[in-house]
Amino acid sequence: MAISLRFSLYFFLSILFFSISFAEIRFSEIRSDDRSIIPFDEFGFTHTGQLELNVSHISFSNPSPELDLSQVGFFLSTRDSWIHVLQQIQDLDITCALQSELVKNVYTFDKLKGSTSFNTLYSETDANQFTLVFGNCLPQLRISMDVRSAMYNLDGKSSSRDYLSAGKTVLPKIYFLFFLIYFSMASIWIYVLYKKRLTVYRIHFFMLAVLILKALNLLCEAEDKSYIKRTGSAHGWDVLFYIFSFLKGITLFTLIVLIGTGWSFLKPYLQDKEKKVLMIVIPLQIVANIAQVVIDESGPYAQDWITWKQIFLLVDVVCCCAVLFPIVWSIKNLREAARTDGKAAVNLMKLTLFRQYYIVVICYIYFTRVVVYALETITSYQYLWTSVVAGELATLAFYVFTGYRFRPEVHNPYFVIDDEEEEAAAEALKLEDEFEL
Repeated sequence: MAISLRFSLYFFLSILFFSISFAEIRFSEIRSDDRSIIPFDEFGFTHTGQLELNVSHISFSNPSPELDLSQVGFFLSTRDSWIHVLQQIQDLDITCALQSELVKNVYTFDKLKGSTSFNTLYSETDANQFTLVFGNCLPQLRISMDVRSAMYNLDGKSSSRDYLSAGKTVLPKIYFLFFLIYFSMASIWIYVLYKKRLTVYRIHFFMLAVLILKALNLLCEAEDKSYIKRTGSAHGWDVLFYIFSFLKGITLFTLIVLIGTGWSFLKPYLQDKEKKVLMIVIPLQIVANIAQVVIDESGPYAQDWITWKQIFLLVDVVCCCAVLFPIVWSIKNLREAARTDGKAAVNLMKLTLFRQYYIVVICYIYFTRVVVYALETITSYQYLWTSVVAGELATLAFYVFTGYRFRPEVHNPYFVIDDEEEEAAAEALKLEDEFEL
């Protein structure tokens, strides 16, 4: 079988793992590569789709006039089509993916006629989501080349180019809208801190910093996608996006840890084990952000792309798990204090608040890491923007809940409860054993 099952499986898994990029103009370098399948960018075409493919410095490890270069080249394939192509190969109906009528051949290397470069413009009139793939059905043939690919859709009226995938062309507006929302929230929070300045703690200013960094991150992402949409290049906005994304990620997880430990509310210091959690979460966030940059810049054609993708997912999961430990510790301590301390009702109110926050953090992590990814996987390519909206709405709800529950208030459940609340808390204390995390 010309295409080994291993490489076929590699491509299929890479499509599953591939968080669809925004398919700006991409430059790729392939060096002495013998992979049967090399996936490039995935893109959602409309009926006016275009693919510009410029390949130069083509060389083979063992050039021979006997080589059938019609089995080497670029093609477009949808996910559904690729599954059937694999079945055709398994059934020996074909020996090379380029022979299948289910894929769309863009350029095969038998047309080179001794040349070491080519330029081609391919028009795609079928509205669908395609992946640009390089196929090499000649065993042991190593290929080196420089590839410039640009996929875009044409505006029917102005014939202007839109370099964003059909399902994500509205993202600049969406990100800018969420920027305005977070900017407004930051302004409201500043007003609240001023009005309640007598009950403001250090962590409230930390919350403000998280809001501002989130707003700046969204602004940079909106500008990043806007430039890509018009020109195919981020023009440096991606650097600012990575910087603010890095700072936002670190500060958000740090905020969860600090709230979970009761820092500034319950005590003005961190214990050694809580400091260790911060020392774990912050370096892991740095690794996660580096992995994100590598993934975005290299694309799925890189040989170690799947490895980086898996590292990123693993690090993200570890960070999410680590931030839960301080909340669990605080719940345990408050639970014991509620039984032994004379201020059992006060401690129980604090315990209830921590439980609520613990559940909300779990829901937030689950939704943004699992549900959003599932939406992106099952949603039709025209509506991929909905997964972004869902993730941002979940994040917004989490920010609002955190700010509301831990706002600077004289009658915050952490500090003061009235007689009615004390009676209710005493009743709730009798049912304490029935509650399990």
